[in-house]
Amino acid sequence: MLLLIPPTPLSLLCAILLCLPLAVFFTFTTTTTTTTYPLPITANITKTNPNQELLPPPPPPPPPPLKTNYNLLQDHQPKINQTTNTSTTRITVPVEDEEDISLFKLASRVDQNPTPTRKLAFLFLTTSPLPFAPLWDLYFPRAATNLYNIYIHAHPTLNHTTSFKGVFANRLIPSKPTRRHSPTLISAARRLLAHALLHDNSNSMFALLSPSCIPIHSFNYTFNTLINSNKSFIEILQDEPGAYDRWAARGEHAMLPEVEFEDFRIGSQFWVVKRKHARIIVSDRSIWSKFKLPCLRDDTCYPEEHYFPTLMNMVDLGECVPCTLTHVSWKGSRGGHPRMYKASDVGPELIRTLRMDNPRYGGEELDGSKNSSLSRRRRRSDPFLFARKFSAGSVQQLMRIANDVLFKD
Repeated sequence: MLLLIPPTPLSLLCAILLCLPLAVFFTFTTTTTTTTYPLPITANITKTNPNQELLPPPPPPPPPPLKTNYNLLQDHQPKINQTTNTSTTRITVPVEDEEDISLFKLASRVDQNPTPTRKLAFLFLTTSPLPFAPLWDLYFPRAATNLYNIYIHAHPTLNHTTSFKGVFANRLIPSKPTRRHSPTLISAARRLLAHALLHDNSNSMFALLSPSCIPIHSFNYTFNTLINSNKSFIEILQDEPGAYDRWAARGEHAMLPEVEFEDFRIGSQFWVVKRKHARIIVSDRSIWSKFKLPCLRDDTCYPEEHYFPTLMNMVDLGECVPCTLTHVSWKGSRGGHPRMYKASDVGPELIRTLRMDNPRYGGEELDGSKNSSLSRRRRRSDPFLFARKFSAGSVQQLMRIANDVLFKD
């Protein structure tokens, strides 16, 4: 029979010492699996383990898409000369697309001679509803509908149904956004001309108007003045103050070789051109290739006041009367904008003053020779047919004098 002898404290201590190495061995060689959970992120970490291996910080978020600020380019734009590869140094402005190019090609193929039944094409270039629509609603119904057409280029976000009613209903052409100090205003005018050329072969003269323009003569007076002319009316001025800075607005030599400084002209963006010149404008690619380039700074960038006068000066000056028939006053102008007539300014006396004023003619004779402005005024005395800028708040006052003053010749 086996006798069980209770262990003594000494024997227990010896047994523990004998098993301890074995326990340590299994502890460091056995793989353990634990479940981890996301830890809350705190704004401030006050304690860190200096022996812990830190993970690298996450990469920064990608930068936002670049947006070109043309006002900043003046400080960073490289100077361009005739030997510079302009395709890598110039930034093109999205002023036309394939749809525009196709439109202009089609319009360039129309007959430059109108049909025997000649019409006036009124081209309204606006970014908003026309504030003087009620006045024009009185103006056009006094004429036979087979004597005119109306075309509107407006911001594409406008509600066409509510913005254009009366004589302006269903007169909108496919339009694109425009911005001052950019070639987009030229593009808009070219679209208006192209659609008018393609729409009606009877369109003989094309008048570009702004939303702040008003008529200062009756339709019949305006029609007879323009239809009986075989020339375009477009202001073409030479040697204007700041002309060189405007010519070099895209870079010191950016306009070369197509547009020499000697060929550069300035004039009002509101003109009346005959059908032949309308087709020339939509057909042009050479001069347009320079004027569609972005400017380096805004304060010398008015492409719509440069492109049309320069093109006509270079292509067909002899067929132009170098003046505008849209009256404007620069007395008291602000920020590059002409005087704005308020309701309190409007009355019979103002209209008579606008009518009696003489257009400013370019300093070149119709045959291209030099002469003074005084001599030209003696040769011609063309009437102003339209006037700007009138505030929207003056419409009611203009309506009151429409029948007895505006439309009474």
